[in-house]
Amino acid sequence: MHTPRLTTTGRSGSRKYSVSLPEDLAEAVRAHAGPGGFSAYVAEALGQRAAMDKLREIVADFETDNEALTREEVEAARALLRHDHRQAGGATA
Repeated sequence: MHTPRLTTTGRSGSRKYSVSLPEDLAEAVRAHAGPGGFSAYVAEALGQRAAMDKLREIVADFETDNEALTREEVEAARALLRHDHRQAGGATA
């Protein structure tokens, strides 16, 4: 199994991590991102996943103290996340 190096960026700079990935997935990413873009691609994907995990936590916390979000509220939030302000009623993120 191919074990690429992952470089993360953040306030303290970059740090290398060794991760194990399915070879076909790693090769698909490499083909898409190019030889120099692998770490940036993986870091961006992990950042998006972490943001979605945090969003799920925020919604769960909100729904603990409030009624569940309506379908319309969820769709408006999705539109904002897509930066589609027309569907979000003209609201800005």
